[in-house]
Amino acid sequence: MQSQNTSTPTPDQIRRAPKVLLHDHLDGGLRPGTIVDLARAVGYAGLPESDPDKLGTWFREAADSGSLERYLETFAHTCAVMQTREALVRVAAECAEDLAADGVVYAEIRYAPEQHLEAGLTLEEVVEAVNEGFREGERRAREDGNRIRVGALLTAMRHAARSLEIAELANRYRELGVVGFDIAGAEAGFPPTRHLDAFEYLKRENNHFTIHAGEAFGLPSIWQALQWCGADRLGHGVRIIDDIQVAEDGTVELGRLASYVRDKRIPLEMCPTSNLQTAAAPSYAEHPIGLLRRLHFRVTVNTDNRLMSGTSMSREFDHLVEAFDYTLDDLQWFTVNAMKSAFIPFDERLAMINDVIKPGYAELKAEWLFQQAVVAPALASGSAASQG
Repeated sequence: MQSQNTSTPTPDQIRRAPKVLLHDHLDGGLRPGTIVDLARAVGYAGLPESDPDKLGTWFREAADSGSLERYLETFAHTCAVMQTREALVRVAAECAEDLAADGVVYAEIRYAPEQHLEAGLTLEEVVEAVNEGFREGERRAREDGNRIRVGALLTAMRHAARSLEIAELANRYRELGVVGFDIAGAEAGFPPTRHLDAFEYLKRENNHFTIHAGEAFGLPSIWQALQWCGADRLGHGVRIIDDIQVAEDGTVELGRLASYVRDKRIPLEMCPTSNLQTAAAPSYAEHPIGLLRRLHFRVTVNTDNRLMSGTSMSREFDHLVEAFDYTLDDLQWFTVNAMKSAFIPFDERLAMINDVIKPGYAELKAEWLFQQAVVAPALASGSAASQG
């Protein structure tokens, strides 16, 4: 960690700072108590723990275990209790509430409709239930004095063959709460080019999409996502660091792909804690986000799976402040980057930046300035007294 900066934000300021979240999975962010309630309601007996606190610990330990099987098992449990309309509405509403309470003012939450059909719901019914939940969560947040806007990203699974169907679904609901499309799942063996028909369709429809790429598989996955598929954003993209060389004297040389990503301002949806769990980075201090921020890539900070990572946007910022001595100006930079990269219309993004994000950070900076105005005279008088 670098030396403490006098303008380093406190945890309370970080929590109150307006934040923007672009990469968060609905089935990776459930409250443990809700999982227990829903399991009981639907008769699901597969949970490893029935006590919410112990269950939350189990999810985090499974995600930290280094075992891919245990990590994937965590999602089997959450998806198992998200198969009814009532469950989807509840989970989505609580997601919006929890994010708003953490200071998130805009979020794009992704989920795979094809994973919620086991109890007989149609794809359309899944989307409508989740959208209903997000609107309910936004309403509850307003009642609690918090403001948030949530958009949905419909995800297709890389190993399945429904990507065009899900892309068409995203396009049908694009004016009804769905803001874009995504593909997710194991990168190795399932390149994004398998889903070219979906991406070509979305481009013809002038619709937005992001692609999970460069988390585990490396530069070829990023290259395909951009140059073959035409992704607007990269989900994770952390392995772009493999195309950047740092010499012993500190000089940096970017390869052609890294230069392209930076020059084209392609947003990177980075998730620091999740990247540590999947061994994409060895520590927060060694996470590529530090170098990429210094090189002015369009980096954004995200949570990925709040339950499995035991995290929130505030915690992610806390870790980065601790690792890189970031100030409120740095956090605002990440937040504006994310808002610029959102999949809503330009004028709405601009309004969020100018009317919500910048004023929010200006107020926090003003707090710091006034605190300094009080502290400085007190220090001066104390010094004078000691010399008397």
